[in-house]
Amino acid sequence: MSKHRAGAFTLPGESGYEALTLELAERWGADVIRDSDGTKLSDEIINAGYGIYSTICIIRDHNAWASQNPDKLQQCFLITNPKVAVQDYVSIYLMEDFFAEQFRVNDSREAFKYWQVVDRTTGEEVPGEQWNYERESGNVVLTGIAPWHKYTVSFMACRIWEEISMYNHTTNNWDKEHLMQIDPVYPETQRYLLDWMEAWCTQHKETTVVRFTSLFYNFAWIWGSSERNRHLFSDWGSYDFTVSSRALELFAQKYGYALTAEDFVNGGKYRVSHVPAEQRKLDWMAFINDFVIGFGKQLIDIVHKHGKQAYVFYDDSWVGIEPYNDRFQEFGFDGIIKCVFSGYEARLCSGVNVDTHEIRLHPYLFPVGLGGAPTFMEGGDPTLDAKKYWINIRRALLREPIDRIGLGGYLHLVEPYPDFCGYIEKIANEFREIKELHQQGKPYQIKTKVAILHAWGKLRSWTLSGHFHETHMHDLIHINEALSGLPVDVQFIDFEDIRQGKLQNVDVVINAGSAGSAWSGGDYWKDNKCVDILTEWVYEGGTFIGINQPSAVSGYDSFFRMAHVLGVDEDTGSRAAHGRWTYGVRDEHGLVPEGAGITPKNSIYLTDGSAAVVNETDGMLAVSAHDFGKGKGIYLPSLQFSFENTRLLMNLIRFAGNELQETKYITDNLYTECAYYPESKILVVINNSAEPQKTSVETEYGLQTLELAPYDTVITTIG
Repeated sequence: MSKHRAGAFTLPGESGYEALTLELAERWGADVIRDSDGTKLSDEIINAGYGIYSTICIIRDHNAWASQNPDKLQQCFLITNPKVAVQDYVSIYLMEDFFAEQFRVNDSREAFKYWQVVDRTTGEEVPGEQWNYERESGNVVLTGIAPWHKYTVSFMACRIWEEISMYNHTTNNWDKEHLMQIDPVYPETQRYLLDWMEAWCTQHKETTVVRFTSLFYNFAWIWGSSERNRHLFSDWGSYDFTVSSRALELFAQKYGYALTAEDFVNGGKYRVSHVPAEQRKLDWMAFINDFVIGFGKQLIDIVHKHGKQAYVFYDDSWVGIEPYNDRFQEFGFDGIIKCVFSGYEARLCSGVNVDTHEIRLHPYLFPVGLGGAPTFMEGGDPTLDAKKYWINIRRALLREPIDRIGLGGYLHLVEPYPDFCGYIEKIANEFREIKELHQQGKPYQIKTKVAILHAWGKLRSWTLSGHFHETHMHDLIHINEALSGLPVDVQFIDFEDIRQGKLQNVDVVINAGSAGSAWSGGDYWKDNKCVDILTEWVYEGGTFIGINQPSAVSGYDSFFRMAHVLGVDEDTGSRAAHGRWTYGVRDEHGLVPEGAGITPKNSIYLTDGSAAVVNETDGMLAVSAHDFGKGKGIYLPSLQFSFENTRLLMNLIRFAGNELQETKYITDNLYTECAYYPESKILVVINNSAEPQKTSVETEYGLQTLELAPYDTVITTIG
């Protein structure tokens, strides 16, 4: 196999650092140079013979127009913290808890009619004659109310500092003008942006790819007034930042009913993606997607008219794009770029139906990382950071192809870190080798097919509305990460898919998450038809793997609606006087590898004693298996991502599909993994640990034994 030394790499360039830019472009094999927020490319870089990506955030960096049209800024609903009335009146300062540099109260006539005051003790709305807004003080004063009740005010606010600009400013200590974001839902904004896009394309003849920093609407990111709780709320899948009085009016005209502030603030919980969506939210999402697709396509058509390609950056202002929406192709994007910290994010990118899939590697070339820890500054170790990110991403890249990789940020920061520059060179060459393998044929997979069942289904494939570090508490994100590098066919289904017969194409269904969450399923488990179909499917040979509180919903004879299949249930407190089955622990199939760790729950009990306890922790059930007809129910109280637990999950899937005895192309050392490409007879073995590892792989050409350095990749021909 030839070793490509150039191509498929996007380098962030920087004016003033031309020599460094061109040196690293040559060393890392870049074929494209891009700008980043806050940087520009000089003529020397532009004319150096590379493709040029130009980054635009279509709703940002229009401050002159925004200042002249302040009523066209993007908006959202905010809700004050509940305030207890100690007498029959109370005064609530609207902006007490919110970052004044991000929000400004919108008390226009159009917006004011959507404000709501609610008695949270009773849940009833307070009539308008009992409250008054004092514009000068910024207070809402309630009178004639019930003492000792809690009250909130939900109001519309203009967002006066675009959130990603705000983050970049605070992260990099910029002393620049705050950028505002404008809302294209208004016809005047649309005309302005269409003219701007036309002029921009004319002025940037050198640009080969226009990289849209997503499109119009940001994920919800509400900052607080106190540094002790700066990030009040964030949800990468939220549509809470798409609100305006015009959009609400257009929605009511189209759907025949009106939404209120409460439909968005939800008593202060907001409409977080981790909760199953009610029909009103689904309608709003469809409405916003319809608008974003329609107007977004007009901008992309302009880009294409000028002979340029249009890529979208799937992060930041991505809301309304939904790449697994069946309508995504209507945009006409030529490629998608995803910033990735982990394997499942790489899989999210690779599965989108576009011509080019590109991932932006971490660490970003910033002084500090997202968590505030130093990166390219004193105390940081960017080379180690890059290694740790790469080992998670690499295992996913072995399973599904990515077309391009690249970096973002400020290139001059790498100058004091030659080790980092050397490691990126290694990654770039390794990536190009992996890419070529995919071009020659698909990697080997086991026969057992897996479906992840949750309320969002295909629409939110490979994601839980955030990066791994932001959704670490959710079981399914760990399962996604484990699955991202396994030789297993994975799809994502919802409860309607069950009704439509899609279980016939899978062997294992995994349902995981907390009760009431979108990931466990919440009230969707009240659908008796779905329960019946799943039960029959398992009885006829399928396997249902439940983790944490699978199929959990109150109001039935069991908390887990699939308890009869799992052979276990959870005691929510009603069984305090009941006895429990004793059990022995036996792992007769060797499913649980050494080092695997499952956090148990004392509330889990055997329903009738027939389930086999495969593993326990601290005297509590950790893994169980239950025969049900020809199929199985398997239960785990948790599953945190680790390479030991990844091997456990792989063993359970193989056990479910009766493939446990088939050991070809599975390493015997769980800290290593492999991928085999039959078309080229190439075996790739990776070391996921910081220690040297020895591993063996059984192949159709005999046993292959290899020694790997820390974090190493070995690519070998075995046929």
